[in-house]
Amino acid sequence: MKIKPFAGVRPPKEFAADVASRPYDVLNSAEAQAEAGEKSLLHIIKPEIDFNPIADEHSPAVYDKAVENFKLWQERGWLVQDDKEMYYIYAQTMDGRTQYGLVAAASVEDYMTGKIKKHELTRKDKEEDRMIHVRIQNANIEPVFFAYPDVDEMNKIVSDYVASHAPEYDFVAPDGFGHTFWKIDDDAINARITEIFRDIPALYVADGHHRTAAAALVGEEKRNANPNHTGNEEYNYFLAVIFPESQLHVIDYNRVVRDLNGLTPDEFLDKLRESFDVTEIGPDIYKPNKLHNFGMYLNGKWYSLTAKPGTYNDNDPIGVLDVTVLSNLVFDKILNLGDLRTSKRIDFVGGIRGLGELQKRVDSGEMAVAFALYPVTMRQIIDIADTGNIMPPKTTWFEPKLRSGLVIHKLS
Repeated sequence: MKIKPFAGVRPPKEFAADVASRPYDVLNSAEAQAEAGEKSLLHIIKPEIDFNPIADEHSPAVYDKAVENFKLWQERGWLVQDDKEMYYIYAQTMDGRTQYGLVAAASVEDYMTGKIKKHELTRKDKEEDRMIHVRIQNANIEPVFFAYPDVDEMNKIVSDYVASHAPEYDFVAPDGFGHTFWKIDDDAINARITEIFRDIPALYVADGHHRTAAAALVGEEKRNANPNHTGNEEYNYFLAVIFPESQLHVIDYNRVVRDLNGLTPDEFLDKLRESFDVTEIGPDIYKPNKLHNFGMYLNGKWYSLTAKPGTYNDNDPIGVLDVTVLSNLVFDKILNLGDLRTSKRIDFVGGIRGLGELQKRVDSGEMAVAFALYPVTMRQIIDIADTGNIMPPKTTWFEPKLRSGLVIHKLS
C-alpha cells in the first residue's frame, strides 16, 4: 500500500477540544447548531447552521459559507498548518478500551485500483455532496476510517512512541469518549512506517465509504485536469486514520419494524418457529450471545430466537451474516418488507443507543417488533471485502466515531 506523511492543518493545543467535533453525518442540522461552540469545526462541515433559520445544506450560499469559515478559522489561528510532513497517532478510548490509529495520507490510485477495499455500496448523490466539499475547500476536512491486518513491527512503533512522547492533545469529549493525539516528529520513524505499509496488501474501509469515494474521485478529477501531472502532487492522496484490525470493535446494528404484515403476535410467533428455536424470556432485555442467535421484543416480552441448522450457510461470506439470516427468514419470508434500503416499514438502530431503545420504540406504539443482532466481526468484514462481496445495508456500526478537526489534509 502507498501512504505518505503530510503537513497537517490542525488546532493549537489550547483550541483542540473546542475545534474538534463529531462527524457531519451523525448529527442533523438542528443538533449540530445546538452543539456547535464558537470554534467548532461544525461551522465548516455543516455551515447551514450559521443561517437563521437553518439553510438548505446544498445551497450555493451554504457552500460559500463553508469556504469562508475554513479561511476564517485559519486567519484566527484556530487552525494552523504544520511546517513539515509527518504521520500522526490518534487514540480513542471508550469504556476503558483504547484503539490506536495511524493518521496518514492514503493513495487515490490504491482506491481506484481496488487495493483499498470496501464492503458497502455508495450512492451517487451522497458521493457528489461530499465531492463538492472537497472541491471547494481543496482539502480533506474530515478523515476516513480504515483497517489493516496487524503488523507486529507497526504495533511496536506506535506503542513505543506513545510511551515515550507527550501527546499534542488529550481530552474527553462531551460524549465521554477520550481522544489523544501525537505527532511523529521523527523522519526516520516516518520513513520506516512508509516502508512497512508498502508490504501490506490491502486496506479496508471500515467507516466512511462515501467520504472515501468522494476524496478519491476528486483526486482523480484533479489528475485528469492537470496536463503536467507527475503523481507526486498532494491531490493524489487523501486523509485517513488507519487502525490495526485486532483493535477495532464493531457493535450491534439492530432493527425495528412497524407492523407484522397483518399477522397477530401469536401467528407471527408460530411462523417464526418454522425457522427458529423460540424461547420466551419475559420483560428483561435479552442480548444475543452468539452468531445466529437474536433477541426479539414483541408485545411487551423479550424472546431468544436461534436459527435452526440448515437455514443459513456458514460457508458463504454473506450467508453467514445474521443480517442475511434475519432478512431471509423474517423480513422476506414472513414480513415481506421488500428492499430494506427503501422500505418505510423498517428502521435501523445503532447499538450505541442500547437495547432499551428498541423496547422503547415498540412500547410507544411506533413499532410492532424489534430485533437485536449479534455484532459482525472485523474478520467477517475483511472476508467480505476480500471476496468482492457487499454487506447488506446497515450491518456495521463502529464506535467511537473519529473526531473531526484534529487534523486536516490540504490538496495543494
